[in-house]
Amino acid sequence: MKKRLQVFVSSTYVDLIEERQAAVSSILKSGHIPAGMELFTAGDKSQLEIIKRWIDESDVYMLILGGRYGSVEAESGVSYTELEYNYALEAGKPLFAVVIHDAALEEKVKANGTAVMETERPSELKLFKEKVLTNMSSFFEDLKDIRLCVMESLPEIAASRDLSGWVSGNEVPDTKGLVDEIAKLNADVAKLVKENSALSKKLSQNTNLSSEQEFEELTKILQAIEIKIPPNIVDGKEDVTNTLYSLFLNVKEALINGVTNQTQQDDAVYFLYQNVCPKLQIHGLVQNDKVASVRWRRTSITKKGQDFLAFIEKKNLKNE
Repeated sequence: MKKRLQVFVSSTYVDLIEERQAAVSSILKSGHIPAGMELFTAGDKSQLEIIKRWIDESDVYMLILGGRYGSVEAESGVSYTELEYNYALEAGKPLFAVVIHDAALEEKVKANGTAVMETERPSELKLFKEKVLTNMSSFFEDLKDIRLCVMESLPEIAASRDLSGWVSGNEVPDTKGLVDEIAKLNADVAKLVKENSALSKKLSQNTNLSSEQEFEELTKILQAIEIKIPPNIVDGKEDVTNTLYSLFLNVKEALINGVTNQTQQDDAVYFLYQNVCPKLQIHGLVQNDKVASVRWRRTSITKKGQDFLAFIEKKNLKNE
């Protein structure tokens, strides 16, 4: 797609009418779009804000600087032409300028009188001219030089900068099919998200069912395992037999807090650590913990053990 750049042409007006026409003509012949000060009232502060918007909307800024400084804005003491140039610089617009050569200005004064040269603020014009010449600029002696500058500068700017420009509607591809495809894809994504949510919920329910089945089987296994408890543990004269399932429930508080093999402790606790905990560990209900800087070891309930206790309590509530 061929982009047409909008070029804002700035200059003093009355003394540079022919020069502006040459610039506008060359911009049009280059296939681009000119815009500029002749659309507005010179020296009007309210119009300056409108001009700034035009500069913002333009792709390139061009300055034609002749022999006059131009109308001055009262508050700043700066000419409106220089204010426009400064604004284009601040906005980061690609810009170029053509500056009248001294010899050409002398000929212009001879032909048109002193109206085309600055008599009130020559020092301000000199400083402005010096600033312009530090940026992309060239001198002109006649209209041919202005046309040549436009023909050379615009292709260079268009090639080196990624500018918005204007594009013919005939060159814009039809995006209706793409928009429809995007809408269809969005609908498909929404459907997949909904299905994924339903599957996740179903999977969660199946996981809970699987856990319940696992704990039912674990209950049967623990109830089938018998452990003999010595008389000194139960304060009796004979051994007592109990299931691993019942022992797990009876000592759950101790397991939650942790059981150690420390010496000089209750025989029941020591028996629990040595005889019961290893069997519970086989089924993943308890685990050995690392305790730093001590000689004794500690066993505590695992996450699976906690879930198993919660399952038992929930089951007991249902049966009540």
